[in-house]
Amino acid sequence: MKIPSKGQKPGQVIESMQRMREGDADWHGGRTWALVYHASDEHSRLIKDAYCMYFSENGLSPLAFPSLKRFETEVIAMAADMLGGSEEAVGSLTSGGTESILMAVKSAREKARAERPDVTRPEMVIPETAHPAFEKAAHYLDVKAVHIPVGEDFRADVEATRSAINDNTILMVGSAPQFPQGVVDPIPELAAVAKERGIPFHVDACLGGFILPWLRKLGYSIPEFDFSVDGVTSISADIHKYGFAAKGASCILYRDDALRKHQYFAYADWCGGIYVSPSMTGTRPGGAIAAAWATLQHFGQEGYLQLAKNIMDTSEKLKAGIAKIPGLRILGDPVMGVLAFDLEKGNIFVLGDEMEKRGWHLDRVQSPPALHLMVTPPHADIVDSFLQDLRETSAEVSAREDEGVAGMAAVYGMVAALPDPSQAKEFAVDFLNQLMRPGP
Repeated sequence: MKIPSKGQKPGQVIESMQRMREGDADWHGGRTWALVYHASDEHSRLIKDAYCMYFSENGLSPLAFPSLKRFETEVIAMAADMLGGSEEAVGSLTSGGTESILMAVKSAREKARAERPDVTRPEMVIPETAHPAFEKAAHYLDVKAVHIPVGEDFRADVEATRSAINDNTILMVGSAPQFPQGVVDPIPELAAVAKERGIPFHVDACLGGFILPWLRKLGYSIPEFDFSVDGVTSISADIHKYGFAAKGASCILYRDDALRKHQYFAYADWCGGIYVSPSMTGTRPGGAIAAAWATLQHFGQEGYLQLAKNIMDTSEKLKAGIAKIPGLRILGDPVMGVLAFDLEKGNIFVLGDEMEKRGWHLDRVQSPPALHLMVTPPHADIVDSFLQDLRETSAEVSAREDEGVAGMAAVYGMVAALPDPSQAKEFAVDFLNQLMRPGP
């Protein structure tokens, strides 16, 4: 494929793009249960305007664009206050949850290098349900990930965590909530162990950070997870998830500046001048920073409370409906609009394929196998039709449980049957490699 020899008019380019997106998932109509967090068309217009206002600005230099610096520091201050932080809490905006997590691990590693030079093979203790971004951080930053099991409730095992700590441990982790089943790890107990051993403790609240505080204000029983918990030293929270900002906007927060200073990168010997940046990226899109600030200003506490109530009303209706369908079971005790369910009789991944044929896009999770949902405002209007299709397809799949499988069900079945986990990794890489070739 080559760059066109002759350019097209703007209208022609947009027309081509519109045709290409016709086969994409219908997130606007609530037909997909992941990837997109849409509050309303009105809000989308606002954040598009805010983003475009700063379309060309670069957040790398707060001296050149002091308005972006103000936006970022105010967003961080508001997020820290929402999550129980004091006036000493600090942080940075990042491109997403993965970068926030990378920064948390990097800060802990650099702190250990500065204060514990005897640690040459750093380790972090994470639940087996922790997000793969921690594995990516381990890979990139040469920090060994030590996995701990979860109980029958899918929450991290505190005693197993305590036993996994050794002289090389530089970080402990808990999730609020974890992605696979939407449950919150026992953060106070884990943080107490971390403080007792003098180890930084990070809470991955990328999913829950911008909704759990509002659910608590609404009277829902939400486990303690934020800076109000003694021993929590850092929190990641995605503004572009349940904060409903434009992608990509997340924040990495620290209880105080003592840990954040280890996040920065500085190089003073370059002939191009002194270089210093707060996070992984160099250029930082000003539009994402501006849209994050605009989002918090637009919703305010009242708006977020209303969004949280609407999402939970939808979630409760969804959970009640799933519970009434024979053979379906919700896993664990999800605290917000993130949940997974399995199928007692039949292949749950076949059920996912059948639902996809009806236009519903659901994520698949494994160990144990289940289908995964993340509830957002557009789902309020389609719960009844979704449950009707789910009721019909689950009955069909249960009735033909002994049939062969195809599609994604076959892929997941094959991967689960591989005796060597490295084979699954190789398969996933090859699959992505083929998928990303040019063409439909």
